[in-house]
Amino acid sequence: MSLFCAVARCLNFRQAAEQLHMTQPPLSRAIRTLEEKLGARLFERDTQGVALTQAGSTLLPQALHILDLLDRAQTSLRQDSAPARLRLGLTSSVAAGLFRPLLGALEGQLGNIRLELTAAPSPRLVASVRKGQLDAALLALPSATFELAVQPLARQPMMLALPAGHRLAKKRKLSLSDIAAEPIYWFERARQPAFFDHCQQVFRRHGFAPTFLREAVDHHVLLGDVAAGKGMALLADSFRALRLAGVAYRPLTEGEELAAGIGLAWREEHGHAALPLLRQLAQEHLTK
Repeated sequence: MSLFCAVARCLNFRQAAEQLHMTQPPLSRAIRTLEEKLGARLFERDTQGVALTQAGSTLLPQALHILDLLDRAQTSLRQDSAPARLRLGLTSSVAAGLFRPLLGALEGQLGNIRLELTAAPSPRLVASVRKGQLDAALLALPSATFELAVQPLARQPMMLALPAGHRLAKKRKLSLSDIAAEPIYWFERARQPAFFDHCQQVFRRHGFAPTFLREAVDHHVLLGDVAAGKGMALLADSFRALRLAGVAYRPLTEGEELAAGIGLAWREEHGHAALPLLRQLAQEHLTK
């Protein structure tokens, strides 16, 4: 039912598959299997797009109700059986050290509530909060947050990591035009679709179309590649804290245009008891 509801919300199989962190073919097969079990077509597919059939429109509110009941039951069971804890997600789009002051203050004031941390790309964190697997998450913005409540907190300008011995490292500040002929490490769209699209708009505005290299997920590996002279990387400013021999960091003229926002997201209807404290401390330690 959850797959059907995802497609019904998006009316686009590709977008629904991205939200569900799966590929499109198994999603299409699952929908066909459901249609065969029910003996009715749920979607009309043509060159214009995807639309709910009458049967699909009838099923959708019932399916959403069933999923809501299951979600409430799971939440209730977890609350009854689990020790007191606050499950917080941290985006991997910025350096983990950015959150250290907040986490220290939070642990000092949570009392007997245990803090559990999960680091992941923002879309995965959004999915976990929506499913009730996390109580809240610190996300990179823009992100598709759907019905979640979001409290914007800070902005992280984009900067450039480049080999320390490169001729451009002699300049104090660089622009996209300076590095247009250089190979640039960049993340894949699936990791952060909304932020990827935001950056692509800025790139197009400035006519920036370099050779993009696939970025390693582990930032220490990525910076090792930069130090080896394999390419340059555009990163959030907080990654300056990762010191590595052979890597130089320089501010970017277009850094503010490309900036990643930081926001706290949670499900308003299932607010954790520690959420007011988390929101207050996040505002104090992350807002700039």
